[in-house]
Amino acid sequence: MCGRFAVTTDPALLAEKIKAIDEATGASETGAGPNFNVAPTTTIATVVTRHNEPDDEATRRVRLMRWGLLPPWVKAGPDGAPDTKGPLLINARADKVATSPAFRNSAKSKRCLVPMDGWYEWRGSLEGPKGKKGGKTPFFMHREDGGLVCMAGLWSVWKPNKDADPLLSCTIITTDAVGELAAIHDRMPLMLPEADWDAWLNPDAPLDQELLSRPPAVSGIEMRQVSTLVNNVRNNGPELLEPAEAEPEQITLL
Repeated sequence: MCGRFAVTTDPALLAEKIKAIDEATGASETGAGPNFNVAPTTTIATVVTRHNEPDDEATRRVRLMRWGLLPPWVKAGPDGAPDTKGPLLINARADKVATSPAFRNSAKSKRCLVPMDGWYEWRGSLEGPKGKKGGKTPFFMHREDGGLVCMAGLWSVWKPNKDADPLLSCTIITTDAVGELAAIHDRMPLMLPEADWDAWLNPDAPLDQELLSRPPAVSGIEMRQVSTLVNNVRNNGPELLEPAEAEPEQITLL
């Protein structure tokens, strides 16, 4: 799964790097600065490809969205905010996005990328004394060269009523973990190489099932044990990415 991640690239710089239109800067004061502990419901920068007009060429755009997809049919509460009594849809299984009622409409034409520096995952520890369950050990997964990783995602538009401003929200697609990553958790976000971005984002093309079913390439992905400071969402600083002090584990996948 992917329940926490880090992103430090400014949306304007991201747009410049990937040759996209920056629709994020100035749109909101949230989600624009470095965030070393991105948690569900946070506003994050995403990448979409959209048309201005039906017949013009679709272009890449960087847009801010709430992490945790809200299907259009979610009802509004008394305060006009979405009534989210159920689980937060921060992740979507790759093998179910085309059939799940919550995701299938988005999978048809509202596909996005979620750029990040890397993501956190927690490995369950061995049993403690007298058979007690041990704690979980956090790891940070990232590119060895320090570059961005872009995860496949879906997005949606939600309104409390037809006259209200739209709220954009997204989810990160997960797949079976591969290689050494499977020793940390059995699920991982679906990484997409740059060569697949256009095919994934194309709003005029049907969903490419091959992109969903192909095992992600993890060569050059490094994972290292980090401090349990990341367990608390109130902690947010570069120290979260530092190797754990007590005999940290660090592995680079080949």
